[in-house]
Amino acid sequence: MSDLSASDKAGSNAGTGAVEGGRYSTVGRLSKNPGALPISGTFDVPERFGYKMKNKLLGRPLVTESLGNERLGKPTALAVLSSDVMSSSAYATEQLLVVLIPVIGLAAYHLVLPITAAILVVLAFVTASYLQVIKAFPKAGGAYVVTRETFGLKFAQLAAASLLIDYTLTVAVSVAAGTDALISAVPALGRYNVLIAVFFVALIAYGNLRGIREAGKSFAIPTFLFIINMGILIAVGLFRTVTGNIHAHSIVQSGAYHMKVHAGSPLSGLFYGASLFIVLQAFASGGTALTGTEAISNGVSIFRNPQEKNARKTLVAMSLILGTMFLGVSFLATVTHAVPRVSGSPTLVAQIATYVYGPGIVGRILYFLLQASTTMILVLAANTSFTGFPFLASFTAGDSFLPRQFTKRGHRLVFSNGIIVLTILAEILLIVTRAQVTALIYMYAIGVFTGFTMAGAGMVKHHLVVKEQGYRWRVVVNGSAAVLSFLVDVIFAVTKFKGGAWVVIVLMPILVIVFIRLHHQYVEEEDELDSGVVAACEAPILRKHVVIVLIDRLDLAAARSIQYGRAINPDELRAVHFVLDQKKTEELEDEWIQRGLGRIELEVIECPDRRLRRAALELVSEISADGETEVTVLLPRRGYARFWSRVLHDRTADSIAEVISQIPHVNATIIPFQLGMTESRRVRFRPKKVQSQSEASKVEYASATLTEDVNSPAFGAVPIGTVGYRTRSKVMGRVKLVKVQSLDSVPSFTARLEDQTGGLLLVFAGRKTVPGIVPGRRVAAEGMVGDVGGHLAMLNPNYEFLPGPDDEAD
Repeated sequence: MSDLSASDKAGSNAGTGAVEGGRYSTVGRLSKNPGALPISGTFDVPERFGYKMKNKLLGRPLVTESLGNERLGKPTALAVLSSDVMSSSAYATEQLLVVLIPVIGLAAYHLVLPITAAILVVLAFVTASYLQVIKAFPKAGGAYVVTRETFGLKFAQLAAASLLIDYTLTVAVSVAAGTDALISAVPALGRYNVLIAVFFVALIAYGNLRGIREAGKSFAIPTFLFIINMGILIAVGLFRTVTGNIHAHSIVQSGAYHMKVHAGSPLSGLFYGASLFIVLQAFASGGTALTGTEAISNGVSIFRNPQEKNARKTLVAMSLILGTMFLGVSFLATVTHAVPRVSGSPTLVAQIATYVYGPGIVGRILYFLLQASTTMILVLAANTSFTGFPFLASFTAGDSFLPRQFTKRGHRLVFSNGIIVLTILAEILLIVTRAQVTALIYMYAIGVFTGFTMAGAGMVKHHLVVKEQGYRWRVVVNGSAAVLSFLVDVIFAVTKFKGGAWVVIVLMPILVIVFIRLHHQYVEEEDELDSGVVAACEAPILRKHVVIVLIDRLDLAAARSIQYGRAINPDELRAVHFVLDQKKTEELEDEWIQRGLGRIELEVIECPDRRLRRAALELVSEISADGETEVTVLLPRRGYARFWSRVLHDRTADSIAEVISQIPHVNATIIPFQLGMTESRRVRFRPKKVQSQSEASKVEYASATLTEDVNSPAFGAVPIGTVGYRTRSKVMGRVKLVKVQSLDSVPSFTARLEDQTGGLLLVFAGRKTVPGIVPGRRVAAEGMVGDVGGHLAMLNPNYEFLPGPDDEAD
């Protein structure tokens, strides 16, 4: 909402003033019938087939204003952002036992709960640390932004590289684990595990390309089903344990991991015969339960308002649910002695469910419900990465360390390029590793704990610099999280180096170097483009302008180029043909003579070595050599609708343009002409047909959107299409465009306001800008309606800002 300044309220009494090429008048008309501006998008432009298919597959495109509607409430955001960390409770205990059982056998179950407790301590500190991250960086947090703001851009690239790697591995690990869970329930699918995993990744990518809100709707139910089923499993297991109706089973089973080395008696020593190295390795494997904890801080912007408060509550809920499920599975594994299988199926959770629920009908139903929900949550855990990876890539690209394409929102307001790249990388990983969790787990989690470390360290520096109230205890919390995460990272690197961690350790610095080199390239390009801008704009116009049309053959493409050359009204228009084939040249000369093209001479120039680019370069160099001639070279380019047609033709026009544009005051303009399109598919700018809707009904439709609340800024507003000339009116709509002026021009700020019935101009004389009036902003304006260039306009109107989707609280 805006307070109205004196100049804003002066519009209703304004008289005549000069306004950009037309005169504003409330006294006398400059045109006989001034009317509202046409609504943007009222011209019929046929869409390409590919775009129509995109609409069919992904849904209609979402306008930028709908971004607020794409934001999520706490329950849905919990499902979208925490499916990864929730799902890890289904395999973290299993990975812990995979390390311990081959070394100490049955004694491994004595270490499960202590190691789980140690991991939960780390989880508590990491959660507390990220609560501070969200508070300090409520719009976009995470390790990358924290490190960027505290340690600088270059150091932040280590966080970016580590998290991007981990997001990719999260997709692969989660989908591979989900595939194992499915095969546990349906063993016959075992031979198709890679195909199933690749299909699951593609399915999740498709869901995310449809938009964050669509993904939330699709993935929320499976997440909560998993939480409910795990809750039932833990509750029933605890009850049966207390009542003595459950017992431990033999770990000597076909296909199960078994003890390979006898390292002392089963109960000897602090670690029951296991070395410290083995215990730390098990701790590292179980630490994968924490992966995904940072996703909420990275995705604060997808929450509804108040974003910070909602994100913090969701993070606490996520950590409590994760801790409960992880501890519950570890306890039941200790009680039942469920043992991991080398093949990955049946999974540890599947075995626990079998032991807890028993063979009865109800038990089998609960078993299959758990397996179904586990499969879904493990597969959909990848969705956390499909949210986090594109956001992180967009932050990094916005700082010019990744290609700028990652910053662009796609058809459904998601970062489509990030989603597509993540899909490709994850599927390559799954194919290379044959979708085996054990092959992927060794590379997993190093990246995310590097992110935890940098986020914690960055927050320590932030607190020491800002020194807000209570900063000392915050330093302790974030510092503890950083130290613990660093220790876990070192444990991962040491214990899993040979198994595959070396790949991540080597890849991270390589990516950092690539990011920094890419940044240098962007900076160099920007410096070159920014230098001498003012001088170039103010440089005197050269005395003479010569336009050259390069002619290969006389056809519609060439004719269109000649017509355009005449339209720009040069001092001299020349048609030039380079001789590559004498016979074709003679045919062109004859046709030129016969057709008679407005007395334009065709210059035929020898090109003995057939180097077209060199010949064109010599020609324009000769013409521009006097330093007083501006040269424009028009290059007809024939475009082809079909792929095979494009393969059959070269891109000579582009190569010539690349060479000649290097000479000062020589400009290459490509004139495209599209072939292979029927008349019905050609773009024709014509007004859209009104679907049997009268003007009265259109006005009625627009009026329905206006408010009857007397306290609303929009109260009393009328549809723009009904506004009359020389009447005082109040209208509301969206700002479609604004005109920006340079400092040395006459002060006058113009904006175009539109609703569903038409548009008018808002003109603020004497002002170069009006803060807040930007394209897309919803505004109510009131003033006397006059005329600018034959269209309705208000001079210096009263105005107020209307709330948009982003202003609505949860």
